[in-house]
Amino acid sequence: MEFHVADIFEAVVDNIPNREALVLGSTRLTFSELDKRSNQVAAMLKSVGIKKEDHIGIYAFNCIEWIETMIGAFKIGAVPININYRYVEEELNYLVDNADIKGIVYQKHFGKILNKIKNRTKKLKYYIAIDDASTKYEDNLQAHDYAKVIKDYSSERVKYNRTADDRYVIYTGGTTGMPKGVIWRQEDVIMTLGGGIDHLTGEKFLSPEAMSKKCLSDPIVALALAPLMHGAAQWQTFNSFFSGWKLIFNNQKSFDADYIWSLISKEKVQNLTITGDAMGRPLADALKNVLMKGLNLDSLIILTSTAAVFSSSIKDQFLELLPNLMIIDGVGSSETGSTGFNIYSKGSKKKDSGGGPSFARPQHSVILDPETKKPLDEKDTSTIGYLARSGNVPIGYYKDLEKSLSTFIKVDGEKYSIPGDFAKFETDGQITLLGRGSVSINSGGEKIFPEEVEAALKSYPEVFDCLVVGKQDSKWGQKVVAVIQSRNNNKIDVNLLKNHCKTYIANYKFPKEFFYQKEIKRAPSGKPDYSWAQKIASS
Repeated sequence: MEFHVADIFEAVVDNIPNREALVLGSTRLTFSELDKRSNQVAAMLKSVGIKKEDHIGIYAFNCIEWIETMIGAFKIGAVPININYRYVEEELNYLVDNADIKGIVYQKHFGKILNKIKNRTKKLKYYIAIDDASTKYEDNLQAHDYAKVIKDYSSERVKYNRTADDRYVIYTGGTTGMPKGVIWRQEDVIMTLGGGIDHLTGEKFLSPEAMSKKCLSDPIVALALAPLMHGAAQWQTFNSFFSGWKLIFNNQKSFDADYIWSLISKEKVQNLTITGDAMGRPLADALKNVLMKGLNLDSLIILTSTAAVFSSSIKDQFLELLPNLMIIDGVGSSETGSTGFNIYSKGSKKKDSGGGPSFARPQHSVILDPETKKPLDEKDTSTIGYLARSGNVPIGYYKDLEKSLSTFIKVDGEKYSIPGDFAKFETDGQITLLGRGSVSINSGGEKIFPEEVEAALKSYPEVFDCLVVGKQDSKWGQKVVAVIQSRNNNKIDVNLLKNHCKTYIANYKFPKEFFYQKEIKRAPSGKPDYSWAQKIASS
């Protein structure tokens, strides 16, 4: 038995078959029931022509079938490919073509757009439709009916010789450009994203058998709010399964903070995972009201944020109203897994630093010199370098050798992943995250990172959300501008805002122009859409 998602999952099932594993809406599955349904999906995928290393797209909102298909694909060595359900026709066509998707499991809701690209995606041969009670979809896709087809197959486990070298691929949109497929070996992704290495202690499980025994501890009830097409949700799913937890999913297509709090109370959720401010701010704003109405949230003890900036002002709101809460704020990417974290509780609140959010450094995280690509000494607090991860890192980007060679490197025999975030060491050994160089602003020769300015602006109570970009300027080359979503859609007194921000950022970093919008455009994961913000600022 090697480190492989399907093997570890099956070992957990054998240990705790009758424990509840998954709740989504009215559907509740035990570990055994989820395993059996995933076995049927694995057999079904094989029958329609999906083989080892074939790419199977999953195009759906959160649903039980999403998880069954992901596990079923892993069981036969196929590679599930996440598809962003917000893509328009050209974006979808690009991804299906770039990822060499051979088969696709999709909700009927998306049949119409799939039909539009059918003649341009010649490698996509197998369509498997999930009935989601949507309107009639295009019949000429000649799709198999998911529910009807899997009933014809055995729920016994499919035999397949799995290895640690089997692939996992996650398509990540990042903040600019077209999405890229990050290729991982199963063992490496389990070590970095699947809990194979304890991020707090650096301790590594010596065998998959030992890792599967985690499930024998007392179960925890967890709630995942990110969409399954995002890597954060996928790996919260497997971390929960490997630990023997009960995992609750949001069954609504749109984000309703009041509904989420009622779900937490109903299911007695202990561990809530969000993706930064996009989810944290509406939840924090709704919290006081739901508590005043008498909703019992005593079960909630841990709030974890990953994959996006989580502002200190929002953490403070949570801790003020839920004083027994522990907040874990992590930083990382699809190319690295966790590269930093901090733990907050009542009485130990930390403000964002002047440069941006600061994090404790796990053993595998380093900052590389921008010129030599060698690790910087922790005592060097002046050099800005690349935040990187060593050890278990991805193989590369799918069908992008040039980008792979620049992101996944080897220096003095050590492998590193450097997705592009800049950072620097602080005197206390923590890392201050500055942001992506690809969206940095060059104003009068000074490099300004949008994330640090955004963090300062969002710490002001009247700023609900914002994005910061550079705009062409005849004097400075670029000037800093901000696209703002204010509370109650009111304009903000710039002088008051500037006075507030001066304790966080230098004066030259403060925006020279403001563009007000009713809503800031972000991906479902909370990632910023800087291309959209750039268009707003240039209009």
